[in-house]
Amino acid sequence: MEAISYGSAYVARVAMGGNDAHTVRAFLEAEAHDGPSLILAYSHCIAHGNDMAFGMNQQKNAVLSGYWPLMRYNPALRKEGKNPFQLDSKAPSIPLKQYAYQEARYTMLARSNPEAARELLRMAQGDVERQWCVYANRAGMAGRVVASSDTAAEAQSAASETPKGGRQ
Repeated sequence: MEAISYGSAYVARVAMGGNDAHTVRAFLEAEAHDGPSLILAYSHCIAHGNDMAFGMNQQKNAVLSGYWPLMRYNPALRKEGKNPFQLDSKAPSIPLKQYAYQEARYTMLARSNPEAARELLRMAQGDVERQWCVYANRAGMAGRVVASSDTAAEAQSAASETPKGGRQ
């Protein structure tokens, strides 16, 4: 979200196992963007402690659980009066536990300290739900037409008008 705050960078979060067409679309848009582009890609890893043969399924579960929501921020959409933030995955449909407890990096604590693991999982599930609300609200905002030269000027003006500490 930090890179999105600049307003001029193309940003995407992708997972091949979550949606391969979305991943390809994000790469094409990033390449076409006239400016900096950042793609955050979920990558399963043997160090996560799961069978690599099921890595693409684990990516899918990361998306379905809301742990790794798919999104794109394309500044070019602003010129069309559209919201540049696009949430491309559906609301979480499986509990975080179903994704997380397929990986040893999460199950180690459940074995060594079940009570702490339950509490941390409860908190993590709450974080996933809150973050989903933030993304869904942002994706639901109406777009507005802004000339590309205005975007940088507005950002600079807002930054110079707001004193340190964020209060006016």
